[in-house]
Amino acid sequence: MKKICLMLAMLLLACCVFGACNGNGGSEEGTKAPTEGPAPQTDAPAPVETGYDGSAVTIRFYHTMGQNLREVLTTYIAEFNKLYPNITVEEDQVGGYNDVRDQVKTEITTGNQPNIAYCYPDHVALYNKAKAVQTLDELIASTAEVTRADGTTEIMGLTEEQKADYIEGYYAEGTAFGDGLMYTMPFSKSTEVLYYNKTFFEKNNLQVPTTWDELYEVCKKIKEIDPKSVPLGYDSESNWFITMCEQYGSPYTSATGDHYLFNNEQNVKFLEEFNKWYQEDLVTTQGLYGTYTSGLFVSTDERKSYISIGSSAGATHQRPTAVDGVFPFDVGIAPIPQVDPANPKAISQGPSVCIFKKANEQEVYASWLLIKYLTTSVEFQADFSKASGYIPVIKSVENDEIFKKSMEEADGGAGIAALSIKVGMEMKDMYFVSPAFVGSSVARDQVGEVVKKALNMKGGNIAAQIESALQDAVDECEYQE
Repeated sequence: MKKICLMLAMLLLACCVFGACNGNGGSEEGTKAPTEGPAPQTDAPAPVETGYDGSAVTIRFYHTMGQNLREVLTTYIAEFNKLYPNITVEEDQVGGYNDVRDQVKTEITTGNQPNIAYCYPDHVALYNKAKAVQTLDELIASTAEVTRADGTTEIMGLTEEQKADYIEGYYAEGTAFGDGLMYTMPFSKSTEVLYYNKTFFEKNNLQVPTTWDELYEVCKKIKEIDPKSVPLGYDSESNWFITMCEQYGSPYTSATGDHYLFNNEQNVKFLEEFNKWYQEDLVTTQGLYGTYTSGLFVSTDERKSYISIGSSAGATHQRPTAVDGVFPFDVGIAPIPQVDPANPKAISQGPSVCIFKKANEQEVYASWLLIKYLTTSVEFQADFSKASGYIPVIKSVENDEIFKKSMEEADGGAGIAALSIKVGMEMKDMYFVSPAFVGSSVARDQVGEVVKKALNMKGGNIAAQIESALQDAVDECEYQE
């Protein structure tokens, strides 16, 4: 009986169209999504012709922000309310990212999903099994005029200048779903950067590597200088694999057709190369080390690293503890190494936001106006970045005087978070996103497991062992679909 109720609830929700959802019914079995998703499209929906009409509406925003970020958010919601006093914003901190996903997934079955939520691409693909996510193309393209409380007006959509201001790689994530449509807007973004012990590098006349070949040679030199060290720690095995695919131009996944393409000759080759690095004790990863490799980077023990590749948003974890107000060493930050420096690639990380369909179209319009306000506001982006360590999603923040001053004061000690943001902004033309579909998170987990296995492989014919492990990962992905 529960399954029948679930099917009826999903059928009802899947029949929702913009402005025509019912939102009643559901069952306790609602954590499972239906199996039918939106048909692939290439033409964007027509722009909405009407805009927010000043109606009193309440919109709910699910996120994972801590207290310091919530303070920034609520400050700017108050500013937004000066423009739109009839829009009440209820912002809710819902645990971690997976907690947001699970709560939204459950609420979708009853039509009680929030208006806005932090999301990752695979979350959106899951929600879209019920066609619950509002496409944004028609809102972005809208020229409908909206009147603010002070009598001034704005258009519902984005101007060409506003669209061009978004960092391209972050903005492009919204269209990573295989149908050519826009589902998300960037919000709390980061990337991977290379942290290095600047004091050690300068003392030993080491050059910061810009390619993987250079990194290998630097690691060998470090090992000669300090034989007890493991020169490089890489936090995310999954990111490492996906980034190498992008830099080599080798297949990883596809949002349409055959999803799992990562068992190929090029990917076997780079894993075989990194196996050599591990066997020479030049590198470790979070999974092999047992915890974040930043701990190895800031270690005062004999066993330590001098290079760490990790999230730009985690810069303060890559800084050693000060002793009597003095840091044991200075930290440098640089872009990650490249296969081809002329065509650099770095992964786009961190949550975006999506808007959910609602029976009341004014809720959708109000949700869009809030997200538009927060993601195009130089002041909000600057303050949010400084409070969080996230990279601003718009380029014009670099012209903000207060933001520029914080970047000028950035260093590898007390100003390490600002230094990380500065490097992240310098990398803004490098960012890429992977295809998103139900199962893309499984693929990510599986290739991370393959990296751990591949680095640890011994004996003859490592390439054949890696190929077998990759095929097992493909099979596991297909099994879990």
